[in-house]
Amino acid sequence: MGQEVSRALSPQSPGAGTVIGIKLLDAPVSRRADPRARAYIVDHLAPGSTIERRVEVTNESPTPMHVDVYAAAATIGQGKFTFAPQRTPNELTGWTSFDTTALELQASETASVRTTIHVPKDAAAGERYGVIWAQTDMGRDMDPSHNLTVLGRVGVRMYVDVGSGGEPPSDFKIERLYAARASDGREEVRAQIRNTGRRALDIRGTLSLSDGPDGLRAGPFSATPGTTLAPGDRAQAVVPLDARLPDGPWTVELTLKSGLVEHTERATLTFPTFDKAGAVAASVTGQGHVPILVAAVLSALTLTLSLLLPRFLRRRR
Repeated sequence: MGQEVSRALSPQSPGAGTVIGIKLLDAPVSRRADPRARAYIVDHLAPGSTIERRVEVTNESPTPMHVDVYAAAATIGQGKFTFAPQRTPNELTGWTSFDTTALELQASETASVRTTIHVPKDAAAGERYGVIWAQTDMGRDMDPSHNLTVLGRVGVRMYVDVGSGGEPPSDFKIERLYAARASDGREEVRAQIRNTGRRALDIRGTLSLSDGPDGLRAGPFSATPGTTLAPGDRAQAVVPLDARLPDGPWTVELTLKSGLVEHTERATLTFPTFDKAGAVAASVTGQGHVPILVAAVLSALTLTLSLLLPRFLRRRR
């Protein structure tokens, strides 16, 4: 048997070597202003209801290509939207069907696939996650010996909430904003965020710095993409900065958003120092507190010295 190498590509984020593309063509009228709903299937459906959405699949290679279309499960945890392996099913994939699941596309050809999601009448309330995948087996076309098979796939995420009545609210809170350094010494700002609503969120945002040393300003800098929160979850949003920036202090303004929900937080931060050996000194925040661990160690040393010093002096006498 030949060795199979599978490369799973992030939905809406084609990677190096990708030869197919996919995008969502439809969005609910009520969500036309929501950028998430234009990229992903984001819907609230009552039990027993049915929706149709079209996705467009494009062969971006210079040769004909066979493309399979299917739905597979996904989960959200630890701040990430995680794709299940291969064609792993869940409730949502069982509700999802297509007008075609196999495409024969010529070079640069595009085709539309109609997706139908039918929610059973007895479906329990709650949000389900999945991905509509377009997958091509590039190895069979490029390697006649079949010794190497490379699977390339791209997809559109699905966030389908089930329940009667209106859609549950979406919201989040920025609980903490602080300065830090990456392992390579690069400065970064981290925000602890919590999903306080009842729908999943995809967090994006930008950060600007002002009132720095000598009046310097910098930014905007983009938050690292890929932070997704299920209802009630907490995670960090990270904004990498320019390595040449001075430590500060800086006035930082961070704006995070998910769809139409947006919040801004401001703080005065100083970045922890970083020596050439790679050691990071104690973090200094806008409040100027000594880190708890450092304070505890200093207190313990002071107590030990206060107990041992009198005994040492008596022995000397």
